[in-house]
Amino acid sequence: METMASIKSKNETTTTVQRSEELVDRFLDAIWMERGLSQNTLGAYRADLMTLSRGLAEHDKSIDQADKADLLAFIAKRVESGAKPRSTARQLSSFRRFFRYIMREGMRDTDPTADIEMPRIGRSLPQTLTEDEVDSLLNAPNTDEPLGHRDRAMLEILYATGLRVSELINITQSQINFNQGVLRIVGKGDRERLIPLGEESLRWIREFIDGPRMEILLERQTDYLFPTRRGDRMTRQAFWHIIKRYAKKANIRSKMSPHSLRHAFATHLLNRGADLRVVQLLLGHSDLSTTQIYTHVARERLKDLHREHHPRG
Repeated sequence: METMASIKSKNETTTTVQRSEELVDRFLDAIWMERGLSQNTLGAYRADLMTLSRGLAEHDKSIDQADKADLLAFIAKRVESGAKPRSTARQLSSFRRFFRYIMREGMRDTDPTADIEMPRIGRSLPQTLTEDEVDSLLNAPNTDEPLGHRDRAMLEILYATGLRVSELINITQSQINFNQGVLRIVGKGDRERLIPLGEESLRWIREFIDGPRMEILLERQTDYLFPTRRGDRMTRQAFWHIIKRYAKKANIRSKMSPHSLRHAFATHLLNRGADLRVVQLLLGHSDLSTTQIYTHVARERLKDLHREHHPRG
């Protein structure tokens, strides 16, 4: 049987976690109202802050009572269990934002993250595909089948526009202007952008809407352009599995990610002399420095091509 002391301790821990959860929810509501962040970003903040809250609750502390030593102990424990610098930096960024918020709300007058240094992160270059690999990937779906035709249209749009996967799966028919040949996207932070689609992707979309889409839906109705066999919106995970399957079929040996075609879109545009600011607008980056990483990828690719053609040079 549990002793009264252990029951009391459990109750205190539950109360502490509940207080932390309420504070975290208030913080997330506030930053969502201020910045219009995506659900994925808010979910990442919540996961980071609640992981910290549960660790603090073992010492009868709610999250607003954390001090620098608590945070350093938490980070050290995460690093010992194999957390990478990028993951640690993201968590520390979440904590910083939270403590700045509760200071602004007058709940405390010191920031425990103020003197904690961010871990150094080498800026990794996004893995990209060659133009031949992109062609192989685009040709991998069996377009005689309705689902294969859908997948081909999705891959064509990704490569033609550089969309994020989350933006692609949420496209509705009303976002496409066939007369002007553009796609209207509302991206991160509710920023709207118009992206030219190109003849090839427009053709695949038109053909998909005129037949295969109706075959997939049968009598069902949905606003989403690319439904699943059940008539639902596709998930990011489902689309990731689709990309992996076609990459295997196309014998692509490069390491793939859900954003591989987005990276290829940006890199190939820059390789062909596109202006960096134009690529920034098309990708929906708020900061040019985020787009600049693609110039490094383009340069590395040009170096590789030079070595292939001039092995001694």
